[in-house]
Amino acid sequence: MGGCFSKPKPVEVKIEVVIPEKERSKEEMSPNGKASPLVYKVNGTARHYHLEEHPIASNPYHNPKDVVEASVCHVKDLENGQMREVDLGCGKALLIKENGEFYAMGHKCPHYGAPLVKGVLSKGRVRCPWHGACFNISTGDIEDFPGLDSLPRFQVKIEKEKVYIRASKQALQTQRRTKMMAKCISLSNYNLSSTNVLIVGAGAAGLVCAETLRQEGFSDRIVMCTMDRHLPYDRPKLSKSMDSHPEQIALRPKEFFCTYDIEILTEMQVAAVDIKNKIAVFKDGFKMEYNKLLIATGNTPKALSCKGKEVENVFNIRTPEDANRVVKLATSKNVVIVGASFLGMEVAAYLTERAHSVSVVELEEVPFKKFFGERVGRAVMKMFENNRVKFYMQTEVSELREQEGKLKEVVLKSGKVLRADVCVIGIGAVPATGFLKQSGINIDSKGFIVVNKMMQTNIPGVFAAGDAVTFPLALRNNKKVNVPHWQMAHMHGRIAALNMLAHGMEISTVPYLWTAMFGKSIRYAGHGEGFDDVVIQGDLDELKFVAFYTKRGSRRWLLYNRMTSCVETLRSDEVVAVASMNYDPIVSKVAEVLAAGRTIRKRDVETGDMSWLTGKGS
Repeated sequence: MGGCFSKPKPVEVKIEVVIPEKERSKEEMSPNGKASPLVYKVNGTARHYHLEEHPIASNPYHNPKDVVEASVCHVKDLENGQMREVDLGCGKALLIKENGEFYAMGHKCPHYGAPLVKGVLSKGRVRCPWHGACFNISTGDIEDFPGLDSLPRFQVKIEKEKVYIRASKQALQTQRRTKMMAKCISLSNYNLSSTNVLIVGAGAAGLVCAETLRQEGFSDRIVMCTMDRHLPYDRPKLSKSMDSHPEQIALRPKEFFCTYDIEILTEMQVAAVDIKNKIAVFKDGFKMEYNKLLIATGNTPKALSCKGKEVENVFNIRTPEDANRVVKLATSKNVVIVGASFLGMEVAAYLTERAHSVSVVELEEVPFKKFFGERVGRAVMKMFENNRVKFYMQTEVSELREQEGKLKEVVLKSGKVLRADVCVIGIGAVPATGFLKQSGINIDSKGFIVVNKMMQTNIPGVFAAGDAVTFPLALRNNKKVNVPHWQMAHMHGRIAALNMLAHGMEISTVPYLWTAMFGKSIRYAGHGEGFDDVVIQGDLDELKFVAFYTKRGSRRWLLYNRMTSCVETLRSDEVVAVASMNYDPIVSKVAEVLAAGRTIRKRDVETGDMSWLTGKGS
């Protein structure tokens, strides 16, 4: 059936599963009482992957030959709160001691392979030093993102004051574990135009939502649809590793979606949503009923509005094909990047060694000024200039000139004319929510979908997640914010799934992001929008620094004035975000402090008092 171009005839596929008792007692979510197919085509246009059964994981201890046991240290070698990377001969593990107990699990973060021994141990979990993913030390389960997989957990025993670890050789090699998931119940007499859960968008939010539903034992039909032609992939790599092919950056292999009965319709666009009748209407006219709906459509890149904007070789980086095409065309040519955004600057950095010249055009005076502040922005700008990138600041593009239909020159409003064979646009994005304008779903003045702490919209059964939403951020006193970053999309998807299953789970994560340029990374945690000041420790010129972003806090402090014998009320400036370069794992440490609900005061970071890192501060 895979790859067929017509509507398949009903078939019966029986899959044996163990359904948790709590799942049996839950309200029946299927809108029509019918199960789902493994594959179908809509009007002969959509690609829908159908794959052979392929087990993703098995019990690593079933085969005794796959097990290794080794003595790794003396019980007194580790103090409480310490971690150590230990070698078992055929692989390494992370050994942890907390509250007098020993734990062992995979030593590399499944996301990008960061050494977790350099991360942060706090209250029963380890936070990755690179991108902030968190893992429970008792179970190895992932508790915060990015990344999809958990860590393998290994057995620990104490004999004669020596610590032994018993582990699967396979798990030591893979350093990752896919959590157990349910599958669909028996599939028969299905209705092609009806699903229990419909997920619009196949990015991080949509995929994590689908996986979480299966992890929680949900065994009815799940359909994801996407305008993209590919299965879900690691979108941040489009600007950080531009020559990557789709299969290299896929978040899950094709077999995964078949094994866990997660259906994906590619190249399918939802044009409208009928909330009264619970129907999604696709651009080609096809209609699909749903019971629960997740909208995770992300955003749409802004386009230039100048003369000549339609000429050839002008790109928004939206797909792997876009990124690959830019790399090919830019080799030994002149490249102009419009917009010193994260995407624009990452593309500029990536192309520097490949292109003849790289120029960046930006309306602001300094790159990242609103996000990182002027001093950090200037340090980053200097790093780019040292790598032959030319900046044209405080100006805009007035015209794109062509020769034989292809880009030849970029004309700036300042009057400067830049030679250009390729132009990449990185001037921001708008939420992809235009199709919801008449739906009744609450959309704010900027086009963002408004959700509560459980990722619910104003319409029962309709959830939203990812770059297209505003949600209450606990870190900023539940202010409604938009956080268009990879880690947050993962968490949105998980929270939405749990609340589709009526778990009543509220979002409380700390935003965490990173950018990579010239082999260096800036890590960032918190939400610094509207910061009042920046306190910098380290050396900006050496690109080894940590920047604390502070804002006048809402908390009031009582101070007794001996001169007046009065109690005065003061507001304290608080740290709301942190950024660093070559200063690991400070950002992950700050993220853990903020996640615990503790306040970091400006005066503490100004004086160098680091007691707040150990919980001795506020």
